Amino acid sequence: MTRLFFVLIFIIIDFNFLHAQVVNVETLRKVTDSAKWTGSVSLDVSLIKNKKSIFKIANKAHVQFNNKKELWLFMNDLNFQKLEGSSFVNKGTQHLRYNHRLTEKIKMEAFVQAQYDAISEIDFRGLAGLGPRFKLYATEDYRFYLGTLIMYEYEKASGIVEDRIQKDVRGSMYVSFSLYPTDNLSLISTSYYQPKIDSFEDYRLASETSMLIKIMESLAFKTTFTYNFDANPIVTIPKTQYELTNGLLYTF
Repeated sequence: MTRLFFVLIFIIIDFNFLHAQVVNVETLRKVTDSAKWTGSVSLDVSLIKNKKSIFKIANKAHVQFNNKKELWLFMNDLNFQKLEGSSFVNKGTQHLRYNHRLTEKIKMEAFVQAQYDAISEIDFRGLAGLGPRFKLYATEDYRFYLGTLIMYEYEKASGIVEDRIQKDVRGSMYVSFSLYPTDNLSLISTSYYQPKIDSFEDYRLASETSMLIKIMESLAFKTTFTYNFDANPIVTIPKTQYELTNGLLYTF
């Protein structure tokens, strides 16, 4: 069967533009019965109105290999945005994650991530983390997970803040659940808490919840709500930001 390679995404309602700090890989993981490659691709087109008018194009793609003992997952997320009265600016994230199964309920996770975000004044942010992932409960219809990682973060702000470079060690705890009440409906949610190890008042909270409704075997309608709070953001960036997105997702 010829693969569908182009996906149209439409109307996105955004109350504030998103300061991307975490990647919700739970919406990318796919449970497979045998070792194989899987993945997904999407294209978003957004028109956002808050204090300014924002036009946004976003492309996200991921590939995964899973042989039940090990899992490799790579995600590439690119965004191009045009603010009212200014030229295009962009942001992007590349994320690579590895899971190694230790027992039926415990896996060891490691990841590296690189990102940039012109709107959020991030010239470059690099992350590397390691820690266990626990399967709390799992059936064909429900899955609950807990992750506790330690990560190193390097962040360089854009020219708006002169010589602002941060090198921090943070904890990263997340709780995730996936619900499949019917064959055509999925609910996936992940919430993160990321405190700075030597200064717990400097922390981040993030949550992403997605609802997917299957249209065809490999095509689904997707609604996602994302919330972010940063207790110590870059100057001029609001602490709280959230986004509601509707679109289509093609998986293979």
